[in-house]
Amino acid sequence: MRTTTIGNVKVLLPDLERGDLDTTRVLADGLSEALVEDAAWPGAHIEDVSIRSSMITGSDLSGSTWEAGGLYGCEITRTDLSGSILTGITIERCAITGSRFTGTRLTDVRLKDVLFDGCRFDYATLQRVTAAGSVAFTDCTLTNGAWSSCRLPRVALRSCALAGLELDSCHLDGADLRGSRLHDLKTPLDNLRGVTLDEDQLPDLTQLTVAALDLTVRNDRG
Repeated sequence: MRTTTIGNVKVLLPDLERGDLDTTRVLADGLSEALVEDAAWPGAHIEDVSIRSSMITGSDLSGSTWEAGGLYGCEITRTDLSGSILTGITIERCAITGSRFTGTRLTDVRLKDVLFDGCRFDYATLQRVTAAGSVAFTDCTLTNGAWSSCRLPRVALRSCALAGLELDSCHLDGADLRGSRLHDLKTPLDNLRGVTLDEDQLPDLTQLTVAALDLTVRNDRG
């Protein structure tokens, strides 16, 4: 295992060696210590399957359905999960890099020690997604998504694109949003209670406040 630090968040991640893994493209009933490269599993139906201590690279899981089970100690790179439905799964001690979750629906997903780096979550729907440990999104595109009833305290959302992201009844207390654009973020101010920002984000926060309170700002004194 290795530890990476993003802002104030320390994430425990796997430290896998390709030479220690067995090459396969067969999902079967699960994977353990496997190396999967360029696999084509679009539209796959995965139920109560666990993938452990494995590397998945350049693979296609678009439009798949995954219920229960989870990812444990895995590295996922340049993999397409766009349009997929992930329900009731656990993602723990995983590094997910350069992967696509465009239009993906994540419901009742549990995250613990997970890093999403350079991933696309545009138009993705997150419902009741919970952080049970450290979680970080870095350089991710989260535009036009919808997050509802998510419990993500102390999550790091660093240098992410948030335009058009809708937050509804989300708990982000202690979240680190530094470096992310808040412009066009769609959220009641209560969802931002307790977050950490930098000075450059204050103009965007002012615009959010003006919109949330339906204020009228006039320059004239007449």
